[in-house]
Amino acid sequence: MGSNIDSQRNMQRAAQQLAAHCTLLALSPVYQTAPVGKTDQPPFLNAAAWIETDLSAAELKEQVLQPIEHALGRVRGTDKNAPRTIDLDITLFNDQVMQIGQRHIPDPELVQHAHIAIPLADLAPQYRHPETGQTLRQIADRLANTTDIQRIQFEWHLPYGDIELET
Repeated sequence: MGSNIDSQRNMQRAAQQLAAHCTLLALSPVYQTAPVGKTDQPPFLNAAAWIETDLSAAELKEQVLQPIEHALGRVRGTDKNAPRTIDLDITLFNDQVMQIGQRHIPDPELVQHAHIAIPLADLAPQYRHPETGQTLRQIADRLANTTDIQRIQFEWHLPYGDIELET
């Protein structure tokens, strides 16, 4: 998940909504990064959520992620690097390789951007990318010095128990 408009509030609300619709197993630490592509905008906050659901990837996107984005004021335009209240993407889905509309899973940007790889590696460092065979830790370590990424102090506030909150 990522946000650069009222980021702390929108990240909290997105996590709360995810927990209301899925089993939220863990949340990564939160990282601040400079925007990619369109640089004349505020920095982004990024994190990863590990969820469990009985939904297919397509159902998860259509029935959970897109409605959460809509509820939090996400407006999708032609510029994929535009500022946003929240961005919720499926980066990995079990060990499956698939296409959902225009989106490929695993998300190809996982092996290109530290702001995606590092939070995921915090949650599941030994998980192997289904296409490259690399662990998430290997991918994150390779990307760690490619961009300015800072772990920030961020306290997740969720009204649900029994989930591991990384800090």
